[in-house]
Amino acid sequence: MNQNRYAVIMAGGVGSRFWPVSKTSHPKQFHDMLGTGKTLLQQTYTRLNKSIPQDNIFILTNELYEDLVKQQLEEVKDFQIVLEPAMKNTAPCILLAALKIKAINPNASMVVAPSDHWIEDEAAFARNLDQAFRVCDDQEALLTLGIQPSFPNTGYGYIKFEDADTNQLSKPVIKFTEKPNYETAKRFLAEGNYLWNAGIFIWNVNYILKQFELHQPEMFQLFAQAENIYNTPAERDFIQSNYSKSTNISIDYAILEPSTSVRCIPAEFDWNDLGTWGSLHDKLEKDSENNAVINAHAILNHSKNNIIRTENGKIVVLQRLNDYIVVEDGKVLVIAPKSDEQDIKKLRQQAIDKFGDYIG
Repeated sequence: MNQNRYAVIMAGGVGSRFWPVSKTSHPKQFHDMLGTGKTLLQQTYTRLNKSIPQDNIFILTNELYEDLVKQQLEEVKDFQIVLEPAMKNTAPCILLAALKIKAINPNASMVVAPSDHWIEDEAAFARNLDQAFRVCDDQEALLTLGIQPSFPNTGYGYIKFEDADTNQLSKPVIKFTEKPNYETAKRFLAEGNYLWNAGIFIWNVNYILKQFELHQPEMFQLFAQAENIYNTPAERDFIQSNYSKSTNISIDYAILEPSTSVRCIPAEFDWNDLGTWGSLHDKLEKDSENNAVINAHAILNHSKNNIIRTENGKIVVLQRLNDYIVVEDGKVLVIAPKSDEQDIKKLRQQAIDKFGDYIG
């Protein structure tokens, strides 16, 4: 393996659209959502470890989840876990990780990847990742892996790329578009030069730090002042004292949108962000009526296209119920049409407001 290649796994989100299974105390990345025997975080780590040396994989997460990370990734050392004392979106923690990696290896390049996505063809993923690293070795660029869209999904962000040179591996990015409406998404697919934004980024560490210094100078100075203490025992105290001072902003808005050097590689692998119960339903084994059942013992009479998840061994009987989410976890049972899956976050907040944070 190339010792100059590093990975940063983003594992700090709450995954509120998977409530009630995904809760603040135990988010979806720490669950075995697909019934594989591994949590989503463990699957992501294993996938990246096929291309990245074990000691070069860092986990970015909220300090609430330190114990969960250590339980699920016993091989990871303390210095590889970056704990956020406050939720400040993705730009601050990526900057922090880049500074930590530079302190170890000034010649490093890094991939930033979410902890909770589904990728089936891991060999194709490894090939595309290697291609992206090679591009970053040869030129100053911010690379992203874009997914070939298969239908006009309104729940994903889109990347528009310049396709004048069809023989070029990486394409210049023209713009990013967040979650378009259905008609706009249909137009994007018809135009042919749009990709789904998977949130997987690759860049040289020195170059991303230059971009932070250029586009986010205050944030850069806040964290760069501690360059001599990263990966030492003093690091945690510095983060505790200073992290909350950083701007709450995503890497997309902070760096990618103002930069003129963003490029994308159209990926060869199938991908799903597993963002909703419906997207999970698509990836699970199903019966002849397209019902997916996790953990439960189910009797499904004249019922189809449902996803059912309960505590282990629960008996569930459905009669004439179609296209529904039926999910139980602890004290909470949620029954909602799959068409309303985007409202799960609102339902969660309603429940927290009425019954307390402990259920969320």
